[in-house]
Amino acid sequence: MTRDLIRLMNTLFLPGVDAYQTTLWQPNLDVYRTKCGWLIKVELAGVRADDIDLQVLGGRMTLRGLRRDTILEECLKSGEPLPVHHRMEIAYSQFERSLELPCDLKKAEIVTEYRDGLLLIPHPFK
Repeated sequence: MTRDLIRLMNTLFLPGVDAYQTTLWQPNLDVYRTKCGWLIKVELAGVRADDIDLQVLGGRMTLRGLRRDTILEECLKSGEPLPVHHRMEIAYSQFERSLELPCDLKKAEIVTEYRDGLLLIPHPFK
């Protein structure tokens, strides 16, 4: 009963908080077909490179990871009072995104680059 009451209060007074806590977010991505092959760009601002997991099976690429609220973590570690949020639109939680390409992606050929909040995944034609 208490959990239901908290969920109702969040829905009434903090819309979006419950969805934020229970759903995976899907990062935006761009897919380019170039004369050299494919280029996939994934928007992952605020995600640490070591919190990203890329798995490939056939033509399917699945990207999983976690975006942490490092500012909030710093407050917790320092003992400062927690900031009171006025608006929260950035998802700080686990994410997952899958993409099917019309070619076989071989794990040994996948090389990634993480630059300015974008994960770049080039895949040359073979």
